[in-house]
Amino acid sequence: MWTTVSTEELVPADHPLRATRLMVDAALRELSPIFAKLYSPVGRPSIAPEKQLRAMLLQMFYTIRSERMLMEQLQYNMLFRWFVGLSIDDQVWDVTVFTKNRERFLDGNVAQEFFAAVLEQARAADLLSDEHFTVDGTLIEAWASHKSFKPIDDQKPPTGGGSNPDVSFKAQKRSNATHRSTTDPDARLCRKGPNTGAQLAYMGHALMENRSGLAVDGRLTLATGTAERAAALEMVGALGGRQRITLGADKGYDSADFVTELRIRAVTPHIAQNDTARRSAIDKRTTRHEGYGVSQRKRKRVEEIFGWQKVVGGIRKVRVRGLQRVGATFTFTLAAFNLTRMRNLIPVAT
Repeated sequence: MWTTVSTEELVPADHPLRATRLMVDAALRELSPIFAKLYSPVGRPSIAPEKQLRAMLLQMFYTIRSERMLMEQLQYNMLFRWFVGLSIDDQVWDVTVFTKNRERFLDGNVAQEFFAAVLEQARAADLLSDEHFTVDGTLIEAWASHKSFKPIDDQKPPTGGGSNPDVSFKAQKRSNATHRSTTDPDARLCRKGPNTGAQLAYMGHALMENRSGLAVDGRLTLATGTAERAAALEMVGALGGRQRITLGADKGYDSADFVTELRIRAVTPHIAQNDTARRSAIDKRTTRHEGYGVSQRKRKRVEEIFGWQKVVGGIRKVRVRGLQRVGATFTFTLAAFNLTRMRNLIPVAT
């Protein structure tokens, strides 16, 4: 049976993914030299990296739980086939090959390069502020259970009970100094607040510009008590430039050492005051200005980034292990969030 219908004809002209596809294609053209280094010109042809990256974006846009389910969608979903670049009669890839090829992106730092290419489009459209920023961090649950968190000198997996053995933590003192997860050694036991339970997690950090609410930088670190402030200083330092900027943040960043470091870097700390049973490092020389109140209102938008990453992007509990793999996934979801924002902002800006 012959057909002249293509996937291009099946997608409505006003579908939201059309604008996204244009931005993705422009970013992928910038990554062509990197892809050329990662893939050999000889041997059996592999999955085209451009198509694989588009498929990974679809997995985040539509909250698809697994790569096996993604391959199933590509088998019969014409919208997905069009976005990825598959024709109606193209074979869908084997899921194990898809997963294996994803590992190549780690070697070329593809996630960070793709994020930078998307951000450059936002800069060209004059969507980014170069003066006012917000920083925040969030816990990302690791793909490891409490049962795998064992003493460093006893890293044997639990025995008995099959795949879900019985383990008792009663009267045991556990800490990151003495214990490690046998499943994911990079994960750390951490909790966000005094009234929340501890979990094995990583800590993701995002730097947002306040004009459009886009992420301009991101980091993934081990979950420690000082990770948020240390990552914030790194991201502020990476901004470059000599003009004074403002940095909004929540009460967790209200530390005398951190505020001093910001002022040394010509950064005005618009940090929420933490004056509960203590003295805040932010005084009236900062709070008396109108811009402080504006930053405090704008900074709450950074939660939209983390909310989208976890609820839509699917990284509330990551499905990869290791600091490098989780970091690449975190950065890629930041780029995906920016694309969803820019899809609505760029037509208005132009």
